[in-house]
Amino acid sequence: MGLTAIQVRAAKPGERLLDGNGLRLDVDQNGNRSWIYRFTSPTSGKERYMGLGSASEIGVEDARELRNEARRLVRQGIDPIDNRNAQKLAAKIEATRSVTFKEYAEQFIGAREGTWRNAIHRQQWRNSLRDHAYPHIGATSLPDIDTAAVLSALRPIWTTVPETARRVRGRIEVILSAAKAEGLRTGENPALWRGHLDQILTKRSKRDVVHHPALPYAEHPKFMASLRGDNSDSSLVLQFIILTAARYNEGAKVVWEEIDKRSKLWTVPAARMKGKRQHVVPLSEAVLSILSTAKERTGGAGLIFPGLKPGRPLSDVAITKAIRRHTTLPATTHGFRSTFRDWAGDMTTFPRDVCEQALAHAVVDETEAAYRRSDALAKRRLLMDEWAAYCKSKG
Repeated sequence: MGLTAIQVRAAKPGERLLDGNGLRLDVDQNGNRSWIYRFTSPTSGKERYMGLGSASEIGVEDARELRNEARRLVRQGIDPIDNRNAQKLAAKIEATRSVTFKEYAEQFIGAREGTWRNAIHRQQWRNSLRDHAYPHIGATSLPDIDTAAVLSALRPIWTTVPETARRVRGRIEVILSAAKAEGLRTGENPALWRGHLDQILTKRSKRDVVHHPALPYAEHPKFMASLRGDNSDSSLVLQFIILTAARYNEGAKVVWEEIDKRSKLWTVPAARMKGKRQHVVPLSEAVLSILSTAKERTGGAGLIFPGLKPGRPLSDVAITKAIRRHTTLPATTHGFRSTFRDWAGDMTTFPRDVCEQALAHAVVDETEAAYRRSDALAKRRLLMDEWAAYCKSKG
């Protein structure tokens, strides 16, 4: 004989009343009554407790029917709690099926772009998805995006613009992972590379990597001699970038506060470094001479190499034009780092890690990194002095 409606209403705080076949009535200390079904999970073999609802809303007969439904699932080898959770998730996904990839991607970018300090990076996210993902999967609902859909966006650009394709794939993967975390889709990420798309799409070989055109170091002294005869601001900043083996973003945006003339050091803040680590550059006499010239032009405050617009550095375009004025050979601002590295490797006896640290490259080998904790500043100073001397030589 099970519980009666009167017994249910009369149950006191703290009581647990059994109805039979795993159904019981629990009353908490506040007098709230709820139905519980106790069972052994057919999938895990563990005892579990399934809430069936409040006794104030569900009568004893209805509670027994809910218990019986759960018991039928157990007999079929189905865990009723897992089954209920799966149904809730399926209903949520069905309710959000109208959310398209483009709609969610725009929301995703909008919510996170405030943390991306690089304006170019923010624009690249939007442009790359607009040009290469949205035309193929933009109107597709999030749960319906599968491997075939992702491949439809990647295959047209995979071999023609491989670097862009790689970034688009990664951005699709991140967006779909976020959607899954929010319960808007289930299953494996169809944009996953390792163990998935890497089995379908061709892998890039080292020969596929596009390098920045670099001036051969044998031609470099001749180029530098011509550059020194150019009195333009773009020539001055280019000489600074070359002599310090810096990237454009590091060298063109240098401010006077980063320069320590007494110690002959330039400290590049982590925020402007590609690897997001502070980098210290020893300054040769040739670089100090360039800084003296720049100080005469700017007064020694703010940007060392300001452009035409207030607070903005000289553009990479202006520097590229300076390169074109002094050589007909293929060369880029970034390519002079390769010129420096080739010269250091072929023409000097400095250790490889010293040359790599001069370029602010992280030491790849973990064992080497463990033993090479210093930045070899003294050796790098000698290296940069030799580089300055080579840049001023006849080759």
